[in-house]
Amino acid sequence: MYRFFVPRDFGETMFIDGQDAHHITHVLRMKLGEQLQIVSLDQVAAVMKITGFGENRVDLALVETLEKSHEPSVKVTLIQGLPKQDKLEWVIQKAIELGVTEIRPAIMDHSVVKVDPAKAAKKQERWQKIAEAAAKQSKRDIIPQVALPARFRDIVTQCPAELKIVAYEVEDTRGIREVLAAHKEAASIAFLIGPEGGISKDEFALTQELGWHSVSLGPRIMRTETAALATLTAIMYETGNLGG
Repeated sequence: MYRFFVPRDFGETMFIDGQDAHHITHVLRMKLGEQLQIVSLDQVAAVMKITGFGENRVDLALVETLEKSHEPSVKVTLIQGLPKQDKLEWVIQKAIELGVTEIRPAIMDHSVVKVDPAKAAKKQERWQKIAEAAAKQSKRDIIPQVALPARFRDIVTQCPAELKIVAYEVEDTRGIREVLAAHKEAASIAFLIGPEGGISKDEFALTQELGWHSVSLGPRIMRTETAALATLTAIMYETGNLGG
């Protein structure tokens, strides 16, 4: 069943407008009486049926509310060193399917991509559209936020997560399972993945000054996009949010 996010508080009658209304009417070609799922601004998920079509508008009536949450029990933030080409778009899509709450693109010492301030907002808008599409497809109860690219130092010094993890290729004593097992009560987790060139020594030193936990992802060197999804998968599994 298709799921849509409605930017209004929940009510027994609602409507969808804008691009989603066009998609329902002209792409999906849904009919009167057909059902779909919505998530309201106040995060109520429900099954609703189509009761009418207007100009760029679809009217809905409540069938039933959905009590089961599709959100993980832990809030997870991915801090991703800016990768080359369109790799970040792929990471955004897959990370949202896995359950990430927020993605913070970081400008790091070894980032090859140069951020043009004049184009940053447009890039973020595109990333957020990818996030919304992935949230709909995976039936999330929220649309995870993708932030504007920011300086690495600003992101790591202001990070509010209870548990902060940095995947570092030089680390060879602690695995991610060990760190997660020692912090089972953490309600929020942030993890840092470097860009193609990795995390610089100065950047790693700063994370250690700030109390971040360095972890190994094993003896093999992963691409940045692989490392991001492998770490997120491990977090979701170890916290019981991946069927475990």
